[in-house]
Amino acid sequence: MTSDFSKQNLAALLNPRRLFKRVAEVAARGAGADGGALFLLNPNTGLLDAEATVGNAVGRPRSCKPGEGVVGWVASAGAPFRSGDARRERRYVSVDPRARSQLAAPLTVNGQVVGVLSVSRARGGAFTAGDEKKLSRLARDASEWIRRAWEIDQLRVKAGQLETLADIGQAIISEDRTENLLQGVAAQARRLMRARLCSLMLLADHGGELVLKAWAGASRAYVKKPNLPVNDSLVGVVVKRQRPLAILDVQEHQRYRHTELARRERLVSLLSVPLVFQGRALGVLSVYTGHLHRFSNAEIRLLTALAGLSAVAIARANLLERVVQTEASLRAAERLSALGWLAAEIAHEIRNPLTVVQMLFHAMLEELRLTGGLARDAALIEAKMKQMNRILEQVLTFARSSEPSLESVEAGALLEDVALLIRHTVAARRIELKKHIAPGLRLRGDRAQLEQAILNLVLNACQAMPDGGTLTLTASAAAAGKKPSVLIEIKDTGAGLSRARQAELFQPFLSHKKGGTGLGLALVRQTVHNHHGEIKCHSRPGRGTAFRMIFPAEQEEVFLVD
Repeated sequence: MTSDFSKQNLAALLNPRRLFKRVAEVAARGAGADGGALFLLNPNTGLLDAEATVGNAVGRPRSCKPGEGVVGWVASAGAPFRSGDARRERRYVSVDPRARSQLAAPLTVNGQVVGVLSVSRARGGAFTAGDEKKLSRLARDASEWIRRAWEIDQLRVKAGQLETLADIGQAIISEDRTENLLQGVAAQARRLMRARLCSLMLLADHGGELVLKAWAGASRAYVKKPNLPVNDSLVGVVVKRQRPLAILDVQEHQRYRHTELARRERLVSLLSVPLVFQGRALGVLSVYTGHLHRFSNAEIRLLTALAGLSAVAIARANLLERVVQTEASLRAAERLSALGWLAAEIAHEIRNPLTVVQMLFHAMLEELRLTGGLARDAALIEAKMKQMNRILEQVLTFARSSEPSLESVEAGALLEDVALLIRHTVAARRIELKKHIAPGLRLRGDRAQLEQAILNLVLNACQAMPDGGTLTLTASAAAAGKKPSVLIEIKDTGAGLSRARQAELFQPFLSHKKGGTGLGLALVRQTVHNHHGEIKCHSRPGRGTAFRMIFPAEQEEVFLVD
């Protein structure tokens, strides 16, 4: 039985299915049986599946549980079984109703039962102890050939996967546009893993949610599902721990958020791996199968390798986009700088004759002593000339970057003075003014410039609350790095700002306020920078805006005495 099998199984090693069939044929012929079957344990379902049947056992392939029937008992016990009348055995589960005698032996690989080889005959008492020994010996030889066939098949699959992975990596790395890159990663991951669906999610800017950015094989319902919170979702664990996660059946998993959607989309097993670049998680790459599938270590390593290549490519594409944006910003800054100098030159040239016109016009008014409509027109002309003069003064102030005249300034007193100046404005707009001021905080600065900058932010906050609200002025101690600092915050409960607005907030000549020159916040930032400080805006639409200015705290002077 064994030699007959060994002579003809070499070609079958390249095709495991042919090998299974050949083993069943040799077993049935060698035992003089009417039929035979080879069962293998399915690691995904835990069932013994009939991979090959011959003779009277031919029919639709069936499965059984370990411990169920003769085949299941042999798999559980790891020992052969022989019966002269199998139908009287309580363990017998019939494949062929005509079969009476049954003989079965376990198939073992590396000491573990991986399947069962079974033969049967219609005549009772057909198999002897010698037949049992022969089948057991054949099962041992077949187990070794099956192991070799699996290894060869795995090597072939791995070679194809590595070749595909190399091609994918080259294609990914050569893509510069982030959107195309992400979609390419999802499509290639689905193809590489032979998955039903692949999704790629990236961390949102605030880091609290995973946002779907690319997909392959997904329906519209899947694409429209809400973002996943990192701290309260199954896939979020992958980001937090930066380790792969495999789920056998998401439809039955308690922590999976969209089980109904998974049932409708026929999504079963899930493998998620983190996208990590330089120790920082960027997002998650996930694949779903349409059937129960226990992902092997090789499959996990393969998808992890693809995720690693993808993370590098994503970081590279983001860097290239930032470089392009930086170049565009530099060109815009150069144009604005040139425009600023030109505006300053024009303002200077206009201001001198405007001053002369104002002086002559004022003298003319005193001599003519106009009344009625002419007096009103003259007053309007005078007011407009003053307005033009103020605009020119702002342009010149912005252009000359005046150095502050430094003195010791108490932050609390500065905010109290500003609060005093705006008391009528907040009362008229029904704005509640709150102050949180820590005493004794001092900084070195130009009091007039600082007051003007804070007043500008406060007035903007008041205008953001036309129907009333709360304005909060705060002065507190802070620490910028290891140096003591002073934090001054102006916070409102207005409509808030979009991210696009925040991105261009401090750019000069870009005003969103009716009648504004577009220089107010640019001047504020310049004043803060001239005082070696920094300013940041924190805002969310519908939740108000907060401007935070941080200045170096005044250091006490120490005198050394000999």
